[in-house]
Parts: sequence; structure tokens; C-alpha cells
Amino acid sequence: MRFMILIKATKDSEAGVMPSEQLLTEMGKFNEELVKAGVIVAGDGLHPSTKGARVRFSGEKRTVIDGPFAETKELIAGFWIWKVSSKEEAIEWVKRCPNPMYEESEIEIRQVFEMEDFGPQLTPELREQDERLRAQVEAKK
Repeated sequence: MRFMILIKATKDSEAGVMPSEQLLTEMGKFNEELVKAGVIVAGDGLHPSTKGARVRFSGEKRTVIDGPFAETKELIAGFWIWKVSSKEEAIEWVKRCPNPMYEESEIEIRQVFEMEDFGPQLTPELREQDERLRAQVEAKK
């Protein structure tokens, strides 16, 4: 099972406050544990929403909205993709994580869809297309 681990933004992260050397060291050690355990697939921090944009869809119309975005509690400051055996295992890993912020913070855990989750709507042709595209992505790494 894959899970996306979402590190929620705070006022500080949205203001561009960078982590201290101590926090970077602690997170580096935690990431080493994830690598050694074979858990981590990907992960990175994100710039504040002032450097971001959103695209709103309304039928055929597309509207670009430049950051910053007002609701800090709804924003993401970073992420990991982990491969673990269960949501409970992901929770246990998150509980071992250093606090990623200088203040009270929150990390959200969301399961990533796998192809078999889509049921009969995923035709053999769509499955073949997905497998082909994944192979192309892997070849470009």
C-alpha cells in the first residue's frame, strides 16, 4: 500500500521561515530510517503558496489564481510517498517523526489509489496504457 504523508503548512512555513540546522539534522536522520526500512518512495518540502498558483475548472473554462492562499491550515508544506503494509504502519512512522515545524503542527496520512482499486471501470486497455506510461516514466529516471 502506498500513502501520501502531507505535512501541513503553518504561518511560519507560509512566511518562508526556513528550518534550523537542528531540525534539518533530525529530519535527515528520520529520512535515513525510512530509507533503511524501505518505506520511502519520494518526499520533499514545498515553497510557500506565495510562489504557487491554482487552476480552477468550470466546465471548459480554466481560471488561474496566483498565491498566496488565505487558509494556511488547508495548505501543504511538504510531503512523502511511503510504501507500507497498512495505515496503522504509516501512523506509527509519523508518530516517530520529529515535529516538522517550530509550533504545533499536523501531518495528514492519505492512501494512494492502486489500479485494482478502480474495479471494472479500468478496462484492459486502460490498464495497459497505465503500465506503458509507468514504464516510460521509470525509463526516464
